[in-house]
Amino acid sequence: MTVGTRMILAVLACGAASAFAQTVAFVTNLRGEVAVGNARPVMLAELARGAKVVVGNDAALSLMYAASGREFTLKGPGTYEVGEKEVVTVQGSPAVARSTEWRADGKVLTQVAKTSSASVRMRSVAKPRTETGPRLLFPTEGGVATLQPTFRWKAADANAPAELMVLVPGQEKPLHKASAKGESYRLPAKLKPGTEYAWVVASGGQEVGTGKFRTLDGETMKQVEKRRPTEKAEFSDQVLFAMYLQEVGATQEAHDAWARLARERTDLPELSALAR
Repeated sequence: MTVGTRMILAVLACGAASAFAQTVAFVTNLRGEVAVGNARPVMLAELARGAKVVVGNDAALSLMYAASGREFTLKGPGTYEVGEKEVVTVQGSPAVARSTEWRADGKVLTQVAKTSSASVRMRSVAKPRTETGPRLLFPTEGGVATLQPTFRWKAADANAPAELMVLVPGQEKPLHKASAKGESYRLPAKLKPGTEYAWVVASGGQEVGTGKFRTLDGETMKQVEKRRPTEKAEFSDQVLFAMYLQEVGATQEAHDAWARLARERTDLPELSALAR
C-alpha cells in the first residue's frame, strides 16, 4: 500500500469517526451524580449520538436536541443512550420529553460549551481581578434588548447626586437629561429600536464616564419579549434565553442573565464563567 493510499484511508477513517460522534444534543440542567461516558458533564456540554448517560440515585439530567428543541429529562437511577432524535432508555425510568420552541444557534452553543468546559479545568487558577474605581457599568457595549434601559454606574461616592445625559450621536441637543440619586437611573421614555445612542454621567462634580450602545432592531426586540421567560419558567428555559440574548448581540444582558442563574444554582460553578 502506498503512502498516498494510507493517507487517504486515514482521512476517511477520521471522517467516519466524526460522523459517528455527531453532536446532536446538549445539557440544559443537571443535579447530583451524573456521568456521560466516564466523566461528569458540565452545563451546556455537547452530546454526541450514541453517548451513554448514567444517572445516579436522586439525580437528574436534562438535555435538548439542537435541531428540534425537544428536551428530555432523565431521572435516576437509570442508564440512557443519546439517539439521533430522542433518548433511548436502557435501564430505569423512561425519559420524559417536552417540546419547546427553542433552537440553539450552533456558533453560540459551541462558544458557551467551550467556556463552560474550560471553567471547570481552570478552577484552581486565580480569579481575574475585579475592576475598581468610578466607571460606567451598563450599557457600555453591544446591543441593548430594551427600549427603557436602566443605566448603571459606579461612582466614587455612591450617595453623591449624579447628572445623566443621553444623546444621539450627531445631534447637539441632548435627548434626555436627568438628576439621579444612587448609581442607577431608569429611562422614563422609550428609545427607538435600531438606533445608536451615547450617554454620560457625572457624580459629585466629576465625570464618571461616557459610553455608547445600540438598541436592537424592532423585530428582534419583539422576539426577545416573546421568548423572555417568567419567574416560574423551567431552569432550562432561562438558560436558553441567556443564550438567545448572546445570539442577538445583547452581550451585557446575557452576562447579567448568566450571573442570576449562577446565584440561583451555586452547585453549577461553570455558570459563573459565562457571566464574565
